[in-house]
Amino acid sequence: MLRTAAGLGARIASRVQAVGFLREGEHVVGARAADLETGAPIHVRARQVVNAAGVWTDDIQEMVGGRGQIHVRASKGVHLVVPRDRIQASSGMILRTEKSVLFVIPWGRHWIIGTTDTDWDLDKENPAASRADIDYVLDHVNQVLRTPLGRDDVEGVFAGLRPLLSGESEESSQLSREHTVAHPVPGLVLIAGGKYTTYRVMAKDAVDAVAHGLGGGIPDSVTDRLPLVGADGYAALRNQRQALARGSGLHVSRVSHLLRRYGSSVHDLLTLIRERPDLGRPLEAAEDYLRAEVVYAALAEGARHLEDVLSRRTRISFETWDRGIAVAEEAAELLAVPLEWDEEQVKREVEFYRKGIEAERAAQEQDTDQEADAIQHGAPEIVPEAGIGRPGGD
Repeated sequence: MLRTAAGLGARIASRVQAVGFLREGEHVVGARAADLETGAPIHVRARQVVNAAGVWTDDIQEMVGGRGQIHVRASKGVHLVVPRDRIQASSGMILRTEKSVLFVIPWGRHWIIGTTDTDWDLDKENPAASRADIDYVLDHVNQVLRTPLGRDDVEGVFAGLRPLLSGESEESSQLSREHTVAHPVPGLVLIAGGKYTTYRVMAKDAVDAVAHGLGGGIPDSVTDRLPLVGADGYAALRNQRQALARGSGLHVSRVSHLLRRYGSSVHDLLTLIRERPDLGRPLEAAEDYLRAEVVYAALAEGARHLEDVLSRRTRISFETWDRGIAVAEEAAELLAVPLEWDEEQVKREVEFYRKGIEAERAAQEQDTDQEADAIQHGAPEIVPEAGIGRPGGD
């Protein structure tokens, strides 16, 4: 989505955090931000500002004086990843629990099983999965499996937060999954709630509100018809994967993997491999991915750190038994060239990633959210947060 927006003229800023608003009287006329890489302040002026901050919605509202008319509560969802051979089924399943819906989804050489749905009021940046979360998912999926799963079958765990529109007393499972748009103060549009699967409708509603604030004269939204980067031409390339494999020297299964990941942008990856044949090799400790994908993450996808690549641009952190520890050094050395890291920075990136994974795994042995959060929140960050709304934020 970000690359598509950039191609249409948007300015994309990675590792930048909003810390306040620029005001002229009651009007919001821009935002104060901090570059988390350098600490440098950034002032961005705008005729309209959109607060699309998800679970941080209330924090952002406080920057303009008070909670405002819309309140968001965070609901934690935890998913487990298990190898494909652990469940003998040929299709996914949808199960209903007493609190939520449980999906069992085939995912390449894995199954994804989730999710939980519990209120979360701790660290929003890195929500922690506890032993209770993992046991909850296992207990419910095992009710329909002939061969039950145990904790030893779980190769990966990931957690996220849903922004739910909140009253004052509902349990998270009863809160609204819908979204709403508001104008809390002049110059500021707020969109809250919703989910990724309805993001295009949400985008249209938010931009329509911006257009109204600008006095109209804005063309109608085309987001429902706009293909993302890699979508144009994908179907034809999928039919040509055998020819792409012959031309690149890669096995057709590797080409299929790249097509699933990058669509028609596969040509960028194949060009990289032609220029540097060593990038056509798989990562030694994460063989589902090619070395080129690590480099491409830095060149074209805005990755700035090792964690960005192993936990976000790829899914190595929850698709491998060791959560990416064994591949960390190789990946960091590949990133060193495009990101101009010296040997010391390579070591630092690997060490921060290792410590983060150790904290995550230790958190998953704790019985409560509070215990899990205390451990995971104690892991060092490669780039510290500027701190939303902190004094002296600019």
